[in-house]
Amino acid sequence: MTLATEAVLLTSFPKKEQAQIQHLIRQLLSLKESDQNRRPKATDVIKILYPLHVDSHCILATLLSDSRLEKRYNPDQITAYYGKVVTHLVQDIHWLNHLAVYSPTTHSRPHQAETLRRMVLAMTQDIRSIMIKFAYRIQRLRNLSHEDKQVQHIIANETLEIYAPLANRLGINQFKWELEDLAFRHLDAEHYHAIANSLANNRNQRETVIQTNIHALTELLAQENITATLYGRPKHIYSIWNKMQKKHLEFEELYDLLAIRIIVANTTDCYTVLGLAHSHWQYVPKEFDDYIANPKENGYQSLHSVILDHTGNRIELQIRTQGMHEQAELGVAAHWHYKEGKAINKTTRNNISALRKLIDDHDSQTDLLENFKSELFSDRIFVRTPAGDIIDLIKGATPLDFAYTIHTDIGHRCRGAKINGVIKPLTQPLQSGDKVEIITAKQAIPNYNWTQLHLGFLKTPRALRKVRSWFKQQSQPLNTKKTPTPKASTSTPITPSVIANQHSSEKFNLTPLLPPSQRHNYKSDVIVSELDNVLTSLAHCCSPAKGDPIIGFISVKKGITVHRQNCRNITALTLEQQSRLLEVNWSHTNAKPYAVPVIIKASSNDHLLNNIMQFFLTRKVHISDVTLHTDSDATATLLLSVHITDTQELASLLEKVLQLTDIISAARKK
Repeated sequence: MTLATEAVLLTSFPKKEQAQIQHLIRQLLSLKESDQNRRPKATDVIKILYPLHVDSHCILATLLSDSRLEKRYNPDQITAYYGKVVTHLVQDIHWLNHLAVYSPTTHSRPHQAETLRRMVLAMTQDIRSIMIKFAYRIQRLRNLSHEDKQVQHIIANETLEIYAPLANRLGINQFKWELEDLAFRHLDAEHYHAIANSLANNRNQRETVIQTNIHALTELLAQENITATLYGRPKHIYSIWNKMQKKHLEFEELYDLLAIRIIVANTTDCYTVLGLAHSHWQYVPKEFDDYIANPKENGYQSLHSVILDHTGNRIELQIRTQGMHEQAELGVAAHWHYKEGKAINKTTRNNISALRKLIDDHDSQTDLLENFKSELFSDRIFVRTPAGDIIDLIKGATPLDFAYTIHTDIGHRCRGAKINGVIKPLTQPLQSGDKVEIITAKQAIPNYNWTQLHLGFLKTPRALRKVRSWFKQQSQPLNTKKTPTPKASTSTPITPSVIANQHSSEKFNLTPLLPPSQRHNYKSDVIVSELDNVLTSLAHCCSPAKGDPIIGFISVKKGITVHRQNCRNITALTLEQQSRLLEVNWSHTNAKPYAVPVIIKASSNDHLLNNIMQFFLTRKVHISDVTLHTDSDATATLLLSVHITDTQELASLLEKVLQLTDIISAARKK
């Protein structure tokens, strides 16, 4: 560090802090270098931190954390000279730096998990300590080529697994990009340099295209009296490599290497600029993202769109305000309030809180790392509660994940869900924009099947931990063996009024009605996901058949009555009545025939009934309950029950019925 650089760094601090910083810098510059000491120099590290507008405490702690000064100042001396805040920061950095010495024997999954734990815990004490650690890691990576290959790979891998994701979670893109690119350079130098060379070879052409479109956009905005700053946005090598791998493309096949950032005065101007761009150029609808209305988990906000310029080039636009830009580039560092690094914004507090919960809930070091990567690298979706609140979940999350995100108790008592007003299975993946309503029961408890990942009930590690924790607290063995579920052969029709009357009872009799001797070889076609050994019956009102989406209703003395999900009696239930709904599924065993009512309309003739009966007889399909009615216009309506094994068989039969002579329509009775 030169004296000129030192002077620039000091100008923003009060004179007392300037003198303190200047003293430490000169002390460090006067020390002799050791060929064996390859750790980062604090005088280089503060140049990384300074653009983030850190305070004097942060700069002082960074300088005092230099390995060459560690033995010169003890905690009491630091407190006496620089204050308690700096002492605590130095101690945090010392704690983080001395987790372990990098070597093949200490570099392991538990070692990495402990690194993660310490970094997150340090965040909760003072966010500045992690900022300093990031800067030291960047400087270490810049000088890493002097280390042997094994150490390079160890440090680079750890950077990609822990440091870069944490920087992303805190929204510090300046650190995230450099951490990723530097680590990638040491892990895969061949591909790193191939991409870097390709970018260099095409730089002039790309810059010409960017400047041409910036000029066109500037003129367009000037006509609308919109003040904006426009410039080309660089693409980072590691992100390019990730996209190539994800989409199985070569560098030459990438279309979105051209990007323009537009910074305007306010949010209204953001949408105005977007509208102007879309009205003057063709745009790609599927590439549009509104992160202003739906910010990312780390607080990131911008409008993203891809336009096609007049020569067919795809140009990515990022439109944001200056405040959004600072948040995007600096993240937590955009919110320094100089109060011991703790007066940070709500988004950052929530992120740190979530990370703290992540490490507190884990006993297994390996699970911690896997779930950390799952939560930080996953794509996000945004769904709505009935009250209109936005809930942020990882892509692929289910209604059950949603329930546990709202509240642990809601998750434990969850028995069903409505997505956009329609009852759906708890395994249904949610989509951004869905409105989700959870159906609960007062006495309900978690189902062990929820812990089985292959069944698809839960996607988020946090929800899975809550369910497993519940079973652990019960101090009971988790028995996954399933007992065959008996099934009744008959059931009375269920109407909304009948259901309402049944709901007045507080107790349900779910005891199996068949003695064990009769149940020995009996298997139901319906699996009740919440309970074993309960009576199930198929509702007569909608006659569900295997293959239909179904749902169970807890009825008094009749166990679980199984309905089609779109059954009128089910959709007519009140919210209170819906507490008796629970998830059921068809089993994978061979099904017995189901009686399904079918309506056939045809032109009346003397042979109609005989022809239809012969049609089913030749296909060995049993029919029953046949009634025939002929209207005054000679249209015959035939109602009959067709005994089929699943809905696919029914669909095939009805399709063939329609091919018979004089048939007008053939459909399942609703």
